[in-house]
Amino acid sequence: MESLRLKTNYRCVPALQQFYTGGPFVVSSDNSFIACACGESIKIVDSVTAALRSTLDADSESVTALALSPDNRLLFSSSHSRQIRVWDLSTFKCVRSWKGHDGPVMCMTCHPSGGLLATGGADRKVLVWDVDGGYCTHYFKGHGGVVSCVMFHPDPEKQLLFSGSDDGGDNATVRVWDVSKTKKKNCIATLDNHRSAVTSLAISEDGWTLLSSGRDKVVTLWDLHDYSNKKTVITNEAVEAVCVIGSSSPFASSLHSYKQDAKKRSGSKAFYFITVGERGIVRIWNSKGAGSIFEQKTSDVTASIDDDDGSRRGFTSAVMLPSDQGLLCVTADQQFLVYSLECTDELLQLNLTKRLVGYNEEIVDMKFLGDDEKFLALATNLEQVRIYDTASMSCSYVLSGHTEIVLCLDTCVSTSGKTLIVTGSKDNSVRLWDSESANCIGVGIGHMGAVGAIAFSKRKRDFFVSGSSDHTLKVWSMDGLSDNMTVPFNLKAKAVVAAHDKDINSVAVAPNDSLVCSGSQDRTACVWRLPDLVSVVVFKGHKRGIWSVEFSPVDQCVVTASGDKTVRIWAISDGSCLKTFEGHTSSVLRALFVSRGTQIVSCGADGLVKLWTVKTNECVATYDHHEDKVWALAVGKKTEMLATGGGDAVVNLWFDSTASDKEEAFRKEEEGVLKGQELENAVSDADYSKAIQIAFELRRPHRLFELFSELCRKREAEEHLDRALKGLGDEELRILFNYVREWNTKPKLCYVSQFVLFRVFSVFPPTHIVEIKGIGEVLEGLIPYSQRHFGRIDRLVRSTFLLDFILSGMSVIEPEAQPTESKTKLLLQSDIHIPDTENDIEERDDSPEITASKKRKSKRSRHGSHKKVKNVAFNRVESIPLQA
Repeated sequence: MESLRLKTNYRCVPALQQFYTGGPFVVSSDNSFIACACGESIKIVDSVTAALRSTLDADSESVTALALSPDNRLLFSSSHSRQIRVWDLSTFKCVRSWKGHDGPVMCMTCHPSGGLLATGGADRKVLVWDVDGGYCTHYFKGHGGVVSCVMFHPDPEKQLLFSGSDDGGDNATVRVWDVSKTKKKNCIATLDNHRSAVTSLAISEDGWTLLSSGRDKVVTLWDLHDYSNKKTVITNEAVEAVCVIGSSSPFASSLHSYKQDAKKRSGSKAFYFITVGERGIVRIWNSKGAGSIFEQKTSDVTASIDDDDGSRRGFTSAVMLPSDQGLLCVTADQQFLVYSLECTDELLQLNLTKRLVGYNEEIVDMKFLGDDEKFLALATNLEQVRIYDTASMSCSYVLSGHTEIVLCLDTCVSTSGKTLIVTGSKDNSVRLWDSESANCIGVGIGHMGAVGAIAFSKRKRDFFVSGSSDHTLKVWSMDGLSDNMTVPFNLKAKAVVAAHDKDINSVAVAPNDSLVCSGSQDRTACVWRLPDLVSVVVFKGHKRGIWSVEFSPVDQCVVTASGDKTVRIWAISDGSCLKTFEGHTSSVLRALFVSRGTQIVSCGADGLVKLWTVKTNECVATYDHHEDKVWALAVGKKTEMLATGGGDAVVNLWFDSTASDKEEAFRKEEEGVLKGQELENAVSDADYSKAIQIAFELRRPHRLFELFSELCRKREAEEHLDRALKGLGDEELRILFNYVREWNTKPKLCYVSQFVLFRVFSVFPPTHIVEIKGIGEVLEGLIPYSQRHFGRIDRLVRSTFLLDFILSGMSVIEPEAQPTESKTKLLLQSDIHIPDTENDIEERDDSPEITASKKRKSKRSRHGSHKKVKNVAFNRVESIPLQA
């Protein structure tokens, strides 16, 4: 058997994040990304994998409108703050912003040329802006209510702008505006046919038919030659979006091959369009016919009830994807559904090719599916269970059937090879699902309260156990399960017991199917013998309710997680507490065994995930990758990959990185040895530039200081140091400043640090240094110590002046000769050699007097100034000339 290796580290991969909370969105022209409103921010996500590319934080108000430039370089946004912002998507920074409306901007669109931006607001105005200048070019008034949609004509030569509004009462209009500078009359036409808010506008491929949809359950076709009403199509549902199908798209190809429709088509000017609305179904219409030529049979979205007006809301928007990649529909529960149309056996079939979930709300439970663990089942605050592909984290399918929120789930592979899912819900029922067909194959009714805990058997896999808020524990049999089932059969309870005094939060089945353990809010965990649910032992000791229970895969013990912030291991034989793990700062919500029962993974309301070693009671690692409570924890059986989810609607996948971390550490150690030898070789060769570079790579500040101090004693120190500094990047410069800051705090090392600082500011301009990220804090730490060092040097210099004065007074040193005195001496010397007879005679006359005075002075100094001092061997002091 392979030796057991304890895990020391996990690598977290954020697999699923919320990116859309409802509201505006926009798709790029090449369908590479989607910009979505997510609360107060804008998320840029990949349109294939929904991976988050960037987050744009605008302001503290929710986003109300979005638009993209035709070249996908600029993103326009607005929020309830009425601020219109322009974002550069190459740098993800706001390049300009302005205000123009008196109310929130409800819609916006960009001109096909990219030079103009049109906005419609709640102030009943439509404004056109110059994108580069940010000034208003057109100011349109005339709507009687909130402007709900705006659209430029797709042909740049036709300078037309269309806007739709809800004018209040039973009136809604579409207005056509002329944005060219040649026309004096701006409003060309007012199209009045809708009786409720206009929700969407579209233009036919030839550019001469305008389609408008509204919540009055009609779609109107307008002739742009004379702005007359060509046709009114009654849809019998509130239409949220209308899209025109291009003649070259796969949708049109499938429709042309549809024989029944080919007979109905008359004329070459007919075109197809799609409508979506409150019923949550997709319908296709012909512009020449009165009825729909295709209607989706079943909806892929559960229509919810709008609390404001009581209407049903299925789809909220739709758009035809560019590059003929299908139809994108957005649901009221923040899902992006991508459809493709196929014609098979003279029948049209609409296929759901992709499902991206923008918001999962709170994740309450999750489990891996199948032996290969390629799928992950999630229970959120919804009536459905969503199944995700762990590779792309796109929602593969949804299990719908419960009428209330799903609280718990479990998965297993049956003896026949089927992957089964069992769920418990607030509707007091349990349901059994076949993951391959995504159908419900069994329903169990019998609990009188919400089912909050459920678990499959581990060995035979022919039963499962459920716990409810009615304090009872039930064992359900799966004997009636067959391979070919079309109608769900009624599950029967084999045994029932009133297990606890409060709600049951968790149940677990032993690996040999002989025991079942239940954890309750009454602060106890009970072990029951199967199949009759006979009490075996009760675990008492937790001070708060128990949230999770799990059997050890190898020992006769149970692990429990409680609201008292502890994890405990209990012996089944006598019910004693064997070990207690403390470390969480809030309630522990899940605890599971890993590494064949030698380690435990726990998660809690503090948002932390912890890895424990059972033998030593040691917390090996702590991870903080969630911003809210971590309710759900799943462990893969084969790979022991972890998955966590919680109140922040984020799903993180965790991979064991123990082996890779050891390999990486060994590789770094080996590289360090080689680099160290290379460093010593460079020092011995006096190649200080290379030595400094290697010391930076190895992150050895002490060796780096030794190199700098050695360079300070060299004659060509500045040249070597400048050459080494020029090869440093911004990150290495920041690290160097950190090192210098530490050296500068010590008086013994400050001389080297100041020398390095002087050379750094000589090589790099201060403007470049200030732009380095995080350098401000480092410079603030350098200033006080540098001031202290320079103050100390100033005091030393002033002390030397005092010493000079004392020595001069003692005639030990001679004061510096003044420049004027030296000049006088030079002049006197030059005057002696000038041939002047008068001066020569005068000098001869005065010379005896000068020599006589010199003799008297010398005698006086020789006899009068010399005094004898006792006990001094030599007391003659000679003056020391002070060199300049």
